Amino acid sequence: MSGNARDVVLVDAGGTNISSVRYALNRLGVDAGLTSDAGRIRAATHVILPGVGAAAPGMRRLRETGLDEVLRNITQPILGVCLGMQLLFERSEEGDTTCLGLLPGTVARLRGGPGLRIPHMGWNTVACLREDPLLAALPVNAHAYFVHSFAAPVGPCTIASARHGEAFSAVVRKDRICGMQFHPERSGEVGARLLANFLDL
Repeated sequence: MSGNARDVVLVDAGGTNISSVRYALNRLGVDAGLTSDAGRIRAATHVILPGVGAAAPGMRRLRETGLDEVLRNITQPILGVCLGMQLLFERSEEGDTTCLGLLPGTVARLRGGPGLRIPHMGWNTVACLREDPLLAALPVNAHAYFVHSFAAPVGPCTIASARHGEAFSAVVRKDRICGMQFHPERSGEVGARLLANFLDL
């Protein structure tokens, strides 16, 4: 698929990393617009839900705009990034928040460990757990850039994991529903490869 054939939208969920995500997509030849318009989202070929912040305000904004139901009912590929990935799950312990329920499981606070700070911030290894088109051409010992205090445990939808005291989901996929806990737009060539793989779904 050529870049011009992709119609990518960024869902306006009140996140603060929008410009960097747009720039990363621009480098892949895709001009993605930020929108909260339900019709615009339904018409796109690919939908990205970025997010930086806390689960409760993020879900509140989606509910207030009716985008929670839009995201639950669209049929095209969707990618949640950072908080956006966490909102794809059934629930987050952060603020005891009911989320979108597109993926099974509950997002929990990282426990850390001796010498490990929370939030987990910086570069970490992403370990592929099984082959998946979303992970195509990902190098062994790939590193990505994380900033988060909560994470989804490793579960049936986890296709790549990372470890910060405990293992957690770094990349998830269930059919058309995808998520990346790290920031692909800040993860260099690894992040660019993963975004390109999503756009090829």
